[in-house]
Amino acid sequence: MTDRTIRNLAHLQRSASTARVLNLLQVWTANGPAEDGAPRDPAWAERPLFRTPALNRALIIKHRLRRDELDLFPGRRHVATKVVIPIDASDLKAGGRFVFVNQYTFDRSMAETFGIASDHPDMAALRLIDALPSLDPFLLREQLRRGGYDPAGCYFSISDADLGRMFVFVQRELEPLVTLSIGPDTDAVNVGLAGRLAEKILSNTSGEQLDALRETLRLPPEQYEEGVFCWKGFLYYKWMLASLLGQVATVADQVLTVKPGGRLDKASRHYIERGRGVLRERIARTCDEVTATLKVYDDAYLRLIEFGEPTAFRDFLLDAPAMFTRLGDQLGAIQHIVTFWRFRFRPGAAPVQGEELIDIFMDFETGLLGRGEMAPDPDALLAA
Repeated sequence: MTDRTIRNLAHLQRSASTARVLNLLQVWTANGPAEDGAPRDPAWAERPLFRTPALNRALIIKHRLRRDELDLFPGRRHVATKVVIPIDASDLKAGGRFVFVNQYTFDRSMAETFGIASDHPDMAALRLIDALPSLDPFLLREQLRRGGYDPAGCYFSISDADLGRMFVFVQRELEPLVTLSIGPDTDAVNVGLAGRLAEKILSNTSGEQLDALRETLRLPPEQYEEGVFCWKGFLYYKWMLASLLGQVATVADQVLTVKPGGRLDKASRHYIERGRGVLRERIARTCDEVTATLKVYDDAYLRLIEFGEPTAFRDFLLDAPAMFTRLGDQLGAIQHIVTFWRFRFRPGAAPVQGEELIDIFMDFETGLLGRGEMAPDPDALLAA
């Protein structure tokens, strides 16, 4: 399908959140072939995310489905994974061709467009990505690893837009470490050094400051890159939680008071009333669980900056990926609830009808389930 209304592909490239867009065109531009034909990053060519070149230059987008798109899929869902192939890679305003992962015609569309069969490794990778609640790089990397994929590190970056929003938060997090390293110098000096350290950690660049940090953490060079990646993951999750808490509290309050339009039968009224309490409780529980997990990071960091125990923090970072799956799932679900609610109930939006509100509640409730938990049977709940 061709969509020229994706007129804001260029805008997406500049301002989209990391959790919403995986910009493989930007990855290709930064790491792919240079003027001499050799890749700027050899790992990009040796360990590509997708084997199909056009897919490896696509934009992967977590897309809120419009009402007229719901019938494209089996089952109930409100967010889909859209694969966009730009019509002109040098002019994103031209729009792009797209397909939704796991829509009814997905296999046929991929065979016709890219010549790949349903059992091609790229199809399996796309389905792994579609199973995620968001595209945050730390969750994405662990999901792909569990599926047997190990793409190069250049595929797991934070978007420029989110880096800008994160910077002040990360700088403040690092100020105690700078004070520990150089002593209680002037505030301006410590803030400036923390800012430069934040830039280097967030951008994956090396330098004397990071070499000193590697020595402080007693990490051998082969483990250092992994350790910094994991550290950045926890900084990202802490920032995301801080930015979502106020918004999700507002949504949780509105869940209790939203009034659907139209007439409701007894079963629908019962489900909506049940859903209000269940959703509010699960939102609060999920936020509490995320906070508790992040406290493990805070405690390990405190042992570094207060008690000078670098090995404890090092060991924590190297064990950290095991926590990313649960953190990413939970924060992805919370972010989806916040962004979808603000979109659907924005000023001027059409009133929500009872059937749609039930669908929204079911979608949110399913998203807040832990891996391995069974979603409730909507028909059984409505019949109760």
